[in-house]
Amino acid sequence: MLSSESAAIGLPSTRDVTTRRVIVMKVGDIEKIGVAGAGTMGSGIAQVFASKGYEVVVTDIAEEQLRRSAKLVDIFNSSLIEEGIMLPEEAQKVKGLISYSTDKRDFSDADLIIEAIVEKMNIKQDFWHETEAIAKEDAFFATNTSGLSINGICEKVENKERFIGMHFWNPSHIIPLVELTKADETSDETVEELKKLMATIEKEAVVVQKDAPGFIGNRLQFAVFREALYIVDEGIATFEDVDKAMKYGPGFRYPVIGPLQTADLGGLDTFYYISDYLFEELSDMKKPPAMLQSMMDAGRLGVKSNKGFWDYSGDKQAEAIKTRDKMLFDMLKWSKKVRK
Repeated sequence: MLSSESAAIGLPSTRDVTTRRVIVMKVGDIEKIGVAGAGTMGSGIAQVFASKGYEVVVTDIAEEQLRRSAKLVDIFNSSLIEEGIMLPEEAQKVKGLISYSTDKRDFSDADLIIEAIVEKMNIKQDFWHETEAIAKEDAFFATNTSGLSINGICEKVENKERFIGMHFWNPSHIIPLVELTKADETSDETVEELKKLMATIEKEAVVVQKDAPGFIGNRLQFAVFREALYIVDEGIATFEDVDKAMKYGPGFRYPVIGPLQTADLGGLDTFYYISDYLFEELSDMKKPPAMLQSMMDAGRLGVKSNKGFWDYSGDKQAEAIKTRDKMLFDMLKWSKKVRK
């Protein structure tokens, strides 16, 4: 703590001094990636980096979860081989580049540490407080949260300039998007180097300039979800036709042009006039509708319970996931051609 005299004459605080000493690593110096959390997301992130030649260590508190993670990586690799995106020998290299540990001290030589643990603020804060004491001075820190405050997660981190949100989208071995979300003190250098890193692993990075709940993707996704629920709840259309309308209407267009360019091509004046009368008709619900609550209460949770809006009993669950991934792989192949 500064004395009152030091504060009065404007001497820098201890945190200010620490801030100026932060060394920002260059993307070319990144060799080892640490991934905390061996669930679906952590395993997918590990697979993505290892497939691009990075050494990866995955940690979790449970050995059983680590064994499951290794199996998930095998599944991801197998799907890529089946699609002709990866060769069997490349899959073996990926497996060889990933190690597993229950000791976070194995992050001590990692150049980038990505946290994908349980979505509970206090647990994430404690993780980073402990990890910063172990990590290299110039290592980048990233949280894969899909909705929690980045500022909140890094509250106990001293050198916040190297901390960032890094939200991969599931399934991360297929979907190109990664959202880089700045905390209040994240340095521009950190953002720029990690944008370069995302390009290195063939991901499309977007920068969320300030810490806003839901970032970009989930804000858009849940705006659509809210309106979809409203349409069904009001009896305007069935859930089957809502999904069909999105798939073969706006959803068919959005992989090619986003919502704002759609407006450009349709005419901003036209979109203004439509907005002027339609915005008043759209849902502005602040809480989930009773319909969704009743479905939860009835145990209709979607794929995990074999019943949601759609029926996933028998082989339908596996079929739905396989169909989704097959179509996503087709989209991935198309997008790679477009981006070249």
